[in-house]
Amino acid sequence: MSFTDQEILETVRMIELETLDVRTTTLGINLLDCADPDLESTCEKVYAKIVHHARMLVETANSIELDYGVPIVNKRIAVTPAALVGAASGADDLVPLARAMDAAAKEVGVDFIGGFSAYVHKGFTNADHALFESIPAALAETDHVCSSVSLGTTRAGVNMDATARFAEIVLRTAGLTADAGGLGCAKLVAFMNPVEDNPFVAGAHLGIGEAETVLNVGVSGPGAVRSALARLGPDADLLAVFETIKRTAFKITRVGELVGREAARRLGTTFGIVDVSLAPTPAQGDSVSDILELIGVDRTGAPGTTAALALLTDAVKKGGAMASSSVGGLSGAFIPVSEDAGMIAAVRDGALSLAKLEAMTTVCSVGLDMVAVPGDTSAATIAGILADEMAIGMVNHKTTAVRLIPVPGKGPGETVDWGGLLGTAIVQDPGRFSCEVFYRRGGRIPAPIQSFRN
Repeated sequence: MSFTDQEILETVRMIELETLDVRTTTLGINLLDCADPDLESTCEKVYAKIVHHARMLVETANSIELDYGVPIVNKRIAVTPAALVGAASGADDLVPLARAMDAAAKEVGVDFIGGFSAYVHKGFTNADHALFESIPAALAETDHVCSSVSLGTTRAGVNMDATARFAEIVLRTAGLTADAGGLGCAKLVAFMNPVEDNPFVAGAHLGIGEAETVLNVGVSGPGAVRSALARLGPDADLLAVFETIKRTAFKITRVGELVGREAARRLGTTFGIVDVSLAPTPAQGDSVSDILELIGVDRTGAPGTTAALALLTDAVKKGGAMASSSVGGLSGAFIPVSEDAGMIAAVRDGALSLAKLEAMTTVCSVGLDMVAVPGDTSAATIAGILADEMAIGMVNHKTTAVRLIPVPGKGPGETVDWGGLLGTAIVQDPGRFSCEVFYRRGGRIPAPIQSFRN
């Protein structure tokens, strides 16, 4: 893969002036061969295998930063869903497995490890039950472990029993981490149509169709897109806006592919994918919301916001596909409310509501992400929000996700500051009406008809 002098200079500008970075290098590690009838032995094998394969990950990423001058913000690990690994033990408490993952993450120096996960979109195994019950304590007792569950797929429908139970798990996790503003829920996400090569937390895990180890990269670059649109100006038509975003995404993806392939080579592993997702941070100038406003809405949440986000997401995907044959993961545009300075401002100004966010998730990369709700929100209301988002993904054949954070002791309009990448959230009002009967019904929402797409 060759680069022209002009591309190199443009990339240097994006790195130096426009906050372009590689958001994460995530090493996927298959742990299926660590399963053992004895849970303690499983934990020992899990710890040993993670440390063996990931011991050079941070050092390798740091050396690539120095050699190429490309910032690599996070170094992470994704593993086989823990419910599959722990199943052979028959244990009803999988918190020790989370502790082993956390200890391994600390030993190798990564930021997060994803994969305390389960697929329950059609039903629960005994191990899935154990994992669900272990999530609150696991996230309260560990620093680096992230958890995710699959509540539905387009081909299976939505498991409403699992959705209702997950809502209760969210509230229990918030309660156990109440002294930190419910922070445990920031490491917990529910998916419709999960992807098995996602390098971004909290949903990162290694699917069963992946290689023994694989290096996936997540690139970002809202600042680079924002700057390109600012240079374009307000008079260009939407096709010119689209082309500008697509060309910028192309350059961002080329950087990600270069870093990913070099990291995989140095680690002696397989290169997987580049996830071309515009992932914002609380830093000024690194906001997806700012991009939407440059496209032409007064404030994110105003009429036209969903259309602008659809244009942005499609342009990013097409630019990435032009640059690499290995685009994967989620790819598009993230809208995590607390992690985006522009989104925070839009909520504060009353432009962006929970209902408008839900509409935006029909066209973005994932879904409702890092949304704070009152700590006294009922399990029924949380389950209803989850179900709405799962239905959007199911019907539209796309990945959707929900990362809700009930903030103990906080009500609508109040602020919680988690610091760092997680940023600041304004607690959103989910409304005074509930869905208690819908919540109690349970069962499953059937999948939409598939035969017309075969």
